[in-house]
Amino acid sequence: MKKLLVLVVVVVIGCGLALLLATNRSGAPSVRDYVGASNPLRLVIVLAAGLSGAAFVTGTVTNDYSWVDRLWSTAPVGFAWVYAAKFEFASQVLLLAGLVTIWGARLTYNFARRGGYTSMEDYRWPILRGRIGNEALWHLFSLLFVSGFQIALFVLFTLPVYAVGVLGPIGLPGSIIASLLAAAALTFETVADQHQYEFQGIKHSGMKEADPPAWFGSGSADDRRSALSADIERGFLTHGLFAVSRHPNYFGELGFWWSLFVSVAIASVASGGNVLHWSALGPLVLTALFVGSTVFTESISSSRYPDYKAYQQAVSAIVPLPSRRELRDPAGAR
Repeated sequence: MKKLLVLVVVVVIGCGLALLLATNRSGAPSVRDYVGASNPLRLVIVLAAGLSGAAFVTGTVTNDYSWVDRLWSTAPVGFAWVYAAKFEFASQVLLLAGLVTIWGARLTYNFARRGGYTSMEDYRWPILRGRIGNEALWHLFSLLFVSGFQIALFVLFTLPVYAVGVLGPIGLPGSIIASLLAAAALTFETVADQHQYEFQGIKHSGMKEADPPAWFGSGSADDRRSALSADIERGFLTHGLFAVSRHPNYFGELGFWWSLFVSVAIASVASGGNVLHWSALGPLVLTALFVGSTVFTESISSSRYPDYKAYQQAVSAIVPLPSRRELRDPAGAR
């Protein structure tokens, strides 16, 4: 609860100071006048700059660099509704803002139940800090990447919400296509997160003989129990959606943001433009980040779990594909 309260203060102070500075620089008589006259994208950039600065300062003071992680599912929702309000709640912007809100609610729930708002920082930051090995360089990295780049990325991957406001209506068929694609991606990501959550709960409970979930493997109850025991012995999940993708949640996340871009492409073509709209930059950069995150995260997993390299050779990294080979049970599995 304490971290959640700190997060709220960080958001209020960061955004408030950024708006005050922008208002003063613009010469507008008040913050309200500045907000009313601002271009939607410019206003979102100002808010993002405030959040970035506040997150950097808070991380440095608390020695906890996961404040941006705690904003990941909430700040983009706020940006989407800034666009909705500035475009006077036009139907196409309202649709995408609603989809982003559903995305944010789902991700916030999953982050909260894993202790994201109460526990310490993401385990990857201390490891990366150790690899950098220099405090000055780490603080520079924290400023430019942890706080700067990641919050800039929030602006980038919500660009489709802004773009449809500029381009105009996408029509009923476009709305249906975008909604169905987004719903499919969210469903896939939700199932992947649930599989991982259930497995981690069993793994950390130490109950190797626990009854496995219904989705765990195939065959008899004994077969599924043996499969669960094997994964606990390995230390990581290889069943459910993790049998076809090592990071199925990444696939669902990327699928969601690309589905929003589909609505932009439809609106762009309808207005006489090109399907390759500039707002594709957001999903493209997010895709590149996830590829890089996969490489870094799996370097940690490979060092922790002896069987992880075999898993890498057998299962696709992000895009779900049939397994390339069968995994052998670890020696300690029953």
